[in-house]
Amino acid sequence: MNPFDMLKNINQLKDQFGNIQEELKEVTATGSSGGNIVNVTVNGKFEIIDIKLDPVCVDPRDVKMLQDLIIAAHHDAMAKIAETIKSKYGPLLGGMGIPGL
Repeated sequence: MNPFDMLKNINQLKDQFGNIQEELKEVTATGSSGGNIVNVTVNGKFEIIDIKLDPVCVDPRDVKMLQDLIIAAHHDAMAKIAETIKSKYGPLLGGMGIPGL
């Protein structure tokens, strides 16, 4: 194989991944727990971008429950965003060996 062709392909891949990284900022998923009283939204870069709490879950006597609900909603959101990324970009990223995809 011609080394110049390989370099051209590498540059094309680099451009594609740059575009994907920008698109991932716009991909979002919301996870919930406690019957939708806690909602956590993450983006495709796995950053939390929003948390919504129903006032009923804010009990100063049971902070541990609220913490558990936030963690559960976060896990739900992460599973959803990973699935979204996998379905949208899986064919492109399939051979890259990226954990979780």
